[in-house]
Amino acid sequence: MTAAYVDSSCLVAVLLSEPGSAALARRIERQDVVCTSTFLEAELAAVAVREGVSMDERQLDAFAWIQPQRRLTPEIARVLSVRYLRGAGLWHLACALYLFDDPTGITFLTLDAPQREAAGKLGFLT
Repeated sequence: MTAAYVDSSCLVAVLLSEPGSAALARRIERQDVVCTSTFLEAELAAVAVREGVSMDERQLDAFAWIQPQRRLTPEIARVLSVRYLRGAGLWHLACALYLFDDPTGITFLTLDAPQREAAGKLGFLT
């Protein structure tokens, strides 16, 4: 079984049909389980409104949504121990660690280079 955590940058690229987004969409579709934080929905909706594009919300139904039921203090500290990241990137990686304490074999998909570097240092496939 393959599993991946997808951050907002990937779905924004797909939404806006940015170069390389079709290949990225296929990579996401090949995963058996695709997880993301509920924060992604707000980020994606904001971009759709800002750019004046429609968002097919049915496409979001395929995701397993993470909504932590506690503070992510240990996960945030773990991410910051390998690399400084700003809020949204830090949140996405902390959520991925919340779900996958051992990220071995789990893919973390992002278009953000610093976030991808941190994910790799944490043990995620990138």
